[in-house]
Amino acid sequence: MSNLIKVWDIPGGIHPVENKRQSLQLPIGNIDLPEEMVYPLSQHIGTPAKPIVAIGDCVLAGQKIADAVGPFSAPIHASTSGVVTAIEDRPIAHPSGMPGTCIAIKPDGLDRFTEFFERKDYLSLSHEDLLLRIREAGIAGMGGAGFPAAIKLKPRPDYTIETLIINGTECEPYITADDILMQSRADDVIKGTQLLAHLLNHPARVVIGIEDNKPDAIAALQAASQDTAIEIAVFPTKYPSGGEKQLIQILTGQEVPSGSLPSSVGIVLQNVGTTVAIYDAIRYGKPLIERITTVVGESLKVQRNINVRLGTPVAHVLKEHGFNASIAERIIMGGPMMGLTLKSDQTPIVKTSNCILVPTKAELPTNDFAQACIRCGLCAEVCPASLLPQQLYWYARAEDYERAQAHNLMDCIECGACSYVCPSSIPLVQHYRAAKGSIRQMAIEKEHSDRSRRRFEFRQDRINKAAAEKEAKRQARKQAAEAAKQKLAAEKSDPSKSNPNSANEMVAAALASSAAPTLSPAEQQAKLERSASSATSRVDKLRLKIHDADESQASKLASQIKQAELKLHEAQTKLEEFKSSTPTVTSLVANASTTTTDDDPVAAAIARAQAKMAMPADEKLKANIESLNKRLAKAQDKLTTAQADNSDTADALQMGVDKLKQKISTAETELAELAPPEPIEPPKLAEELDAASAAIEKAKAKAQAMANMSVDDKLAAQIESLEKRLAKALQRLEKAEADGDENVEAFRAGVEKTQTKLNEARQKVC
Repeated sequence: MSNLIKVWDIPGGIHPVENKRQSLQLPIGNIDLPEEMVYPLSQHIGTPAKPIVAIGDCVLAGQKIADAVGPFSAPIHASTSGVVTAIEDRPIAHPSGMPGTCIAIKPDGLDRFTEFFERKDYLSLSHEDLLLRIREAGIAGMGGAGFPAAIKLKPRPDYTIETLIINGTECEPYITADDILMQSRADDVIKGTQLLAHLLNHPARVVIGIEDNKPDAIAALQAASQDTAIEIAVFPTKYPSGGEKQLIQILTGQEVPSGSLPSSVGIVLQNVGTTVAIYDAIRYGKPLIERITTVVGESLKVQRNINVRLGTPVAHVLKEHGFNASIAERIIMGGPMMGLTLKSDQTPIVKTSNCILVPTKAELPTNDFAQACIRCGLCAEVCPASLLPQQLYWYARAEDYERAQAHNLMDCIECGACSYVCPSSIPLVQHYRAAKGSIRQMAIEKEHSDRSRRRFEFRQDRINKAAAEKEAKRQARKQAAEAAKQKLAAEKSDPSKSNPNSANEMVAAALASSAAPTLSPAEQQAKLERSASSATSRVDKLRLKIHDADESQASKLASQIKQAELKLHEAQTKLEEFKSSTPTVTSLVANASTTTTDDDPVAAAIARAQAKMAMPADEKLKANIESLNKRLAKAQDKLTTAQADNSDTADALQMGVDKLKQKISTAETELAELAPPEPIEPPKLAEELDAASAAIEKAKAKAQAMANMSVDDKLAAQIESLEKRLAKALQRLEKAEADGDENVEAFRAGVEKTQTKLNEARQKVC
């Protein structure tokens, strides 16, 4: 069937020595668990996962230990049971060689698994449920950069997927992980492909692409797909046919536009290993906790493919295969073309680790001495993306990122073909990677800067808008005031212009009157009574202080008493004048009733409102309480009926009854607080003024006498005065304690203060 499928060629490409036979001599193997498992939080493109375990937690194999953060992320699962021992920076596989945050687990040796939920009828699940299971299983692309699989399988609604491609190319030298997977699990590859086609609403074409250097895998897939509509497309071997855009061009003849995704042209592509992992997650409920990895290189005694748990350190893998470090040239994660040289053998196996390559110096020598470019043009001839590697190299070295982007640097797939053919041994790919990293970092910084600028601009706009609104309101108030003044002046000059009988003007006047901050007669009387009460209280406090004060303070307190008494007299005079001049509430109501008629309902309503405003506060509260009690009685009747009928409104009625009771209680409390104050007796101003004058004269005489005393005599006089004050203070304290006075603590503090002063004075004598 594959011979009938048309394929296209791609530009460029190379034919390096394949070196695939070494790792295919043995079947897939297994290795023992290491002493420690390490799980990097970033095993995929996008935001690193967030730990959901803490140090000391016990976990099971298959248990989630880090959750995805946002759509472009993937969760991490423990691959064996054990105890979390650390969450810290550890070596990871990254071109920069920098460490990353990892979760370390010490295996308990029991290898206990969490429960997996199998599902035979998985095709009956909704697409949303299937995608959620794939996402929760932590599946990311296992043959490339680790793109979260669920994102690829949910293209935009306006994209119609017409072709599904399963990538079984595996064009990189040495790597045979996908080859042996297709040989050993061909049926699962086909079932996984059918599952993906179901998720994508059954595209018109479903094809598995594979190079012709994998005859055993081709035969196994052809046998497994006989009764299906899946095509097995075989094409000539050439590196890098396995690139996403390159394979699409080979199988469809279409080119994905620069900066676009394959879904934009109706194509979705998944790696064959990712396809099987998705099938395992949906059919058996198994998260991504292990994968097939090629372990190869002449530095090893045993070269083969192994089924290895994620998180296993590379050092443990090499130890299980007889690694000879003395003859090894380096340790590479991946193939010789696109792989990364590891800085530490403690780097763990992750989701994208398809190969561990440890060549000898003779097998894969490196040239550390890059020479000058001779402008041969070989790099441009072999570039599968039809770029100009030489120009990109110069722009990258000069950090001219704008021109590098103009020459489509971001379309470089970093296949390494240009470095492979370069006669000057220039590490071109490393320069491109560094330039790409700088461009991405600059884009992030620009985004942060733009975001800060937008926040500042929004804040300035908000401040300016608030200021403009405030100024507009001020101008409106000013214009309204000017208009009111002009209208008032016009009415005064020509009374005929005013029409008090007009209903509209009366309503407007009533609204303006209610909005104005004027006080009713009752409120004015209450305000004057509070002023008189406050003045009386101040006079009483000052009188109490002058009896306890020493000679130096008596003169000052006497002056304050005179001022307070004058204010008290003034407040009482105003109160008496107001009471004699203000009409009673009865007369106001009667007056209102005589001015209202049935022919003028608006005027009647205004008169009733004015009469109610003129009522004293206590009468208002009494009327309010009476009204609330009537409403409460009606509400309780309704509640009783609703409860008897088991009505749905019973709860709402009960809340209404409780609310009315609360309002009645509040009104009664306010009424109690408005009890009439005790009558204030006017002070005997003449007598008390004489007493104050006498106190002042006495204080002056005593001060004159103390001025002629010696220091010891002054100290003795001070002690005698303090003893008298202490005796009086003790008497007041005893009386307050006996009467249960609420100010007893203040009296006690005064006694303690006086006693302290007396002790200090006595110490000076000693």
